[in-house]
This record gives sequence, structure tokens and C-alpha cells, in this order.
Amino acid sequence: MADLIGLAIFFLVLALVFFILGARGIAGFSMEIAKWLVIIFVVVAIVTFLL
Repeated sequence: MADLIGLAIFFLVLALVFFILGARGIAGFSMEIAKWLVIIFVVVAIVTFLL
């Protein structure tokens, strides 16, 4: 589960770097991946705590 947060942080940093470099399309795509990884992490965490 910690791998999901690590990947989300990686894609967030990647999105920030691409945004600064001016590649807004890649930055937006990286941000979407980071957002979905965080959502998946939260869902898995809630299911784990409930069980």
C-alpha cells in the first residue's frame, strides 16, 4: 500500500517538473495518474481498516 503513495508522489513531482518546463499536456496526464493512485490508496486503506 505504501507503494501507491510513493508512486502518487512520484507522479506529482513529475507533473510539477513538466509544468515548469512548459509541457502542460504531460503534466496534466501525470497529475491524473497521481490523482487516481491516491484515490485507489484511500479506497484500499478504508477496506483494510474495515476488515
